[in-house]
Amino acid sequence: MSQFLSNCTADAMASAAKHLIAGDLVAFPTETVYGLGADASNSAAVARIYSVKGRPSDHPLIVHIASMERMGDWAREVPEYAITLAREFWPGPMTLVLKRSELAGDFVTGGQDTVGVRVPNHVVALALLEAFERSGGKGVAAPSANRFGHVSPTTAIAVIEELGDFLSKDDLVLDGGSCDVGVESTIINCTGAAPSVLRPGAISVAMIEECTVLKTTHSNNEIRVSGALENHYAPIAKVLLYEVPIAGQGFIALATIETPEGVIRLASPNNDGEFARILYSALRDADARGLSEVVVEQPIGLGIAVAIRDRLARAANGR
Repeated sequence: MSQFLSNCTADAMASAAKHLIAGDLVAFPTETVYGLGADASNSAAVARIYSVKGRPSDHPLIVHIASMERMGDWAREVPEYAITLAREFWPGPMTLVLKRSELAGDFVTGGQDTVGVRVPNHVVALALLEAFERSGGKGVAAPSANRFGHVSPTTAIAVIEELGDFLSKDDLVLDGGSCDVGVESTIINCTGAAPSVLRPGAISVAMIEECTVLKTTHSNNEIRVSGALENHYAPIAKVLLYEVPIAGQGFIALATIETPEGVIRLASPNNDGEFARILYSALRDADARGLSEVVVEQPIGLGIAVAIRDRLARAANGR
């Protein structure tokens, strides 16, 4: 069983960084979801991420860095618009996909010539990354801390429930409370003349367009990125999106929408931001209650609602 750390002091972060240097795994909170981290330059440690998650080896990982100054360690030919985006939104829920440097091995990139990097906006994540850097590390590869295709964890308890049986006694789980955003980062392709969004998140198209001009057309051979499969983010319960809930089903919808008689209300968020924040924990609650089906009334509109609908569409396809 891995060690569970709820007291995330400076000494604890220094110890966690040493665990990473030694090749152990450290699950840690970010503003989006909890990540399962390993030294991104250590092929054996990264291989353990894939093993623990049951993740296909060609599915690339995101490298988390302490500051945008580290971007050059992992990427080459960084376009000016990528630097503009990094200055505007880092630390924050945005991943930039760039042409990889020699440091970014195939075992991190899924064999592609690109690498995803981001600076997370969470005090524990940043403290860990800074301590790791002081220990000689350059970046932490960290997909979501769950089994592949399952619902991403937004609390440390959810990490233990998901991965406790797969982690070793030398691995760590850092408890930084509940994640503020609740859905994974926006992923932006920065390998061409103009950027394009590969996965929606809290950094919306409108926010990006205030900084730079987005590419409007997409090729059929876009880069493989985390969480972009048609079936993903799925609980055991079947997720239904375009139905009226009936007795015995779970129900997730904005607070303004009433609960039909006999329906089990799992969450009643007051706005889209709260919807994103509680979505994954509500889906996990459905499984904890042993429900077979969950009906979700999706939020409409732009902003983070786009990311919510993206995750729910994939969850509805199952694992």
